[in-house]
Amino acid sequence: MNSDDLQAMLAIGGLALITVLTRAFFMIPRREIPMPGWLRRGLKYAPLAALTAVIAPEVFMTQGMLLTTWQDARLPAVLCACAYYFYRRGILGTIVVGMLVYLPLHVGLGW
Repeated sequence: MNSDDLQAMLAIGGLALITVLTRAFFMIPRREIPMPGWLRRGLKYAPLAALTAVIAPEVFMTQGMLLTTWQDARLPAVLCACAYYFYRRGILGTIVVGMLVYLPLHVGLGW
């Protein structure tokens, strides 16, 4: 095994260890970790913030630039999916509605 292979294995092992420790941080202690109320309230919004950080650039950007035209199939699909979600509060229906709007516009009209 050459030094490049060893470095790659060490990097993978280190990243795996860091991932396990950070994801299991709240499960390792035997009792609940004391946290201030403001932190506990803030952590309730972490999943929503992470989801927004992943989805927003995918919807509003193309190749690292903000969209410059309204003729992008993602925009009406997101609007219709959001409207459905606020009306019915169903995740599966939201995905289906979004894709039913997106696919004809993207494939059919080439948006």
